[in-house]
Amino acid sequence: MALNNKELLAVTVSFLFCIITASCGYRFSGSGDLPSGVESVCIKILKNTTRETGVENIITNDIIYEFTRNKREVLTHSNKADAVLAGKIKSINIGTISHRGEYTTLERRVSVNLDLELTGRDNNVLWLGKGVSDSATYYVADDKMTTENNKHKAIEELSKRLAEKVYNSLTDNF
Repeated sequence: MALNNKELLAVTVSFLFCIITASCGYRFSGSGDLPSGVESVCIKILKNTTRETGVENIITNDIIYEFTRNKREVLTHSNKADAVLAGKIKSINIGTISHRGEYTTLERRVSVNLDLELTGRDNNVLWLGKGVSDSATYYVADDKMTTENNKHKAIEELSKRLAEKVYNSLTDNF
């Protein structure tokens, strides 16, 4: 069975694309190694410098989940780990993004900003993540309980994205 010119061109282009992407080291984000050959990490609970209680547990747990999901060894004792990931939640800002009328808020945006650092056993900084941030929107309801629930869901959503950003930044071999 012979290929016509269009089919031959399509096969050739596909083949060249595979060769080029393989040879230039293309890979999915976060599929690299941790800095300095780190194999095991102790992830400390983030310090919360905001008024939003409990957010430090949500974000820390999502970072731990992201590491374990990617088959990285997470240890509870820092003296047994190759490195320690620690940091703080610098700020949580909530702002109105849409109104209905002059005095009624429809949507708000919650933004979280983190500072993180990965230190080795010798306390040398292996990676520094200053100003890692993300945001999510939520609807403002007529009752305060529903609005708080919506805000909590938005924080959970952006926490997962923050954890993914942190992991991908740590494992990018640039």
